Amino acid sequence: MGDYAYAAPATVDSTVELLSSSANSGTRTQVLAGGTDVLVQMRSTDRGARLIVDIKQLAETNVLSVGEDEIYIGAAIPSAILNENAELKGLLPGLIESADLIGSTQIQGRASIGGNLCNSSPAGDTIPALIANSAVCHIVGADGERDVPVEDFVTGVGTNCMAPHEFLLGLRVPTPKGNTGDAYLRFIPRTEMDIAVAGAGVRLTLDDSGACTAARVGIGAVAPTALVVSEAADALIGTQVDDDALNAAADACSAAASPISDKRGTVEYRIKVVGVLCKRAGAIARDRAKA
Repeated sequence: MGDYAYAAPATVDSTVELLSSSANSGTRTQVLAGGTDVLVQMRSTDRGARLIVDIKQLAETNVLSVGEDEIYIGAAIPSAILNENAELKGLLPGLIESADLIGSTQIQGRASIGGNLCNSSPAGDTIPALIANSAVCHIVGADGERDVPVEDFVTGVGTNCMAPHEFLLGLRVPTPKGNTGDAYLRFIPRTEMDIAVAGAGVRLTLDDSGACTAARVGIGAVAPTALVVSEAADALIGTQVDDDALNAAADACSAAASPISDKRGTVEYRIKVVGVLCKRAGAIARDRAKA
């Protein structure tokens, strides 16, 4: 392993100042929001020296609020905290279920949705669920604050849109209104604690007759980044979310996928499975919207 330094700034401003000065001096930094991937990376694929900047103690990264129009989830809030929040589980069951898939109970004591997003893995479980829920990244840096839709945040395998002086403060998620439901499903080779072969998140809103008035679909592990699939949403809107509509959405997800073959699955397998997951997640989201 290489040489490492550690800092835990006390304020957002001092964090930005540290990141900016490090960038100007050419010092590599790695922001720690959850930290569950850091040791794995340092001991295997990425042993380079760096300054680890811990943001878990910042008050702003630990904000959790549920408003009439917006839910705010701080970037460093552990999944275990979210998993035990009855209000969030009622409003965003699919998103919370995606967080509950990350590691064991012990890991979830530190792992965060924000960290999972910033790790920027194509197979990050929370990312398709965030996309389905129209989540927006709240980013702060030397140039101030900005918001970026989750589907535009990850730019490639392990990369994202943030500059070296920026970090993720939290996530803004529209508060679901009546007759809205979401769901996330993934397929893994083992029964638990594995990396997704494919994943799909769906959020639906129905009118009083059961017709779909709004939809969002996100898929993961089948392209270099998680994708929003507008064609799948279009296939659901205006329908009763019956089998024909769900099959059309599934076909759209399969068509949007551009996976690779690896030890977990072939290209052909992933393309098929992501469609199946979309159909099943869509049916769950529909039933939750009706409940």
